[in-house]
Amino acid sequence: MLEQKLNEREKSILRSIVQQFILTASPVGSKYIVRKYDIGVSPATVRNIMSDLEESGFIDHPHTSAGRVPTDKGYRFYVDSLMDIPTLNQAEKGIINKSFKVEIDDTDDLLMIASKLMSQITKQIACVTYPKLDRGILQKIQLVSLSSTKLLIVLSIKSGLVKTITLEIKSEVKESQLNYIEYLLNERLGGLTLDEIRKTFKERFSDVGDSDKPIIRIFIDSVDKIFIDTKTEDRVFITGAKNVIHQPEFEDPEKFQSIIELIEDKDIIIHIMEKKEKDSDDISISIGKENKDLKLEEYSLITKEYNYGETSGTLGIIGPKRMEYSKVVAIVDYIAKMLSKVLKTG
Repeated sequence: MLEQKLNEREKSILRSIVQQFILTASPVGSKYIVRKYDIGVSPATVRNIMSDLEESGFIDHPHTSAGRVPTDKGYRFYVDSLMDIPTLNQAEKGIINKSFKVEIDDTDDLLMIASKLMSQITKQIACVTYPKLDRGILQKIQLVSLSSTKLLIVLSIKSGLVKTITLEIKSEVKESQLNYIEYLLNERLGGLTLDEIRKTFKERFSDVGDSDKPIIRIFIDSVDKIFIDTKTEDRVFITGAKNVIHQPEFEDPEKFQSIIELIEDKDIIIHIMEKKEKDSDDISISIGKENKDLKLEEYSLITKEYNYGETSGTLGIIGPKRMEYSKVVAIVDYIAKMLSKVLKTG
């Protein structure tokens, strides 16, 4: 029995199992399905169909129970073919709209608002990654002498993002020379993406005079440090951990520990969120083992990119595979669009 060949009765029973398991976190039996869902067949018929679904890998049953639970394959078929159309009610839209109407100029505060909204409404873990600077277009470089041996570099990105970095210098640089180097950097690098700058910096400054080479050499030696994201801990906002650990799945101490380890390992979260398709407006849903990383095998991840000028970040929800997919998809999609809109007009 292939996925694309499930008949309407099989689809109806699979939908009932998934929806009921989402509600209760308890294995679902044939008698319960007949009693609660009007599918027009006997418990014996339901059992036969459930047996076929289990044989094909859509559902499974714990050894201690006669009921069935969805597998990753079952959730995937449900998400792709059976779940309700994602919609938000007016109350949820009102909460989101009101939160984004607050006058906030700081990007970090806006990203935190988005994260808190998602976790508040979904009761899951919400994550928002900071916009990726690689695709950001350089607007201006400023050089500030902090001391005889320290140089502050300020990168202003066209979308409004700012990155600062301090470098050690071996010899004192005159103010007039620093001003000239700043002018030269802006003339040759302005309007390029940070990724382009990082890859072509050396060639663009191969003709500088001997007096300026020591400072340009500092930039060449530190080009990866200056023109790339480096602080993982500052690149993701995570909220709502307490929501997940109160769910039935995490009564098991081992699973409880796994969610704590996951939240603390921001590298995994950033990696899994940013590996999604680039330049895609679509919602991405990965379930269980589709996530590849062992720490995420018991979870589902729903993500969407938001735009900030030429750059973009990702926001999404991490939660048990037993989540309300339709509702979560609607919330992630709506908040991503609202965040993009606010960042565009901010």
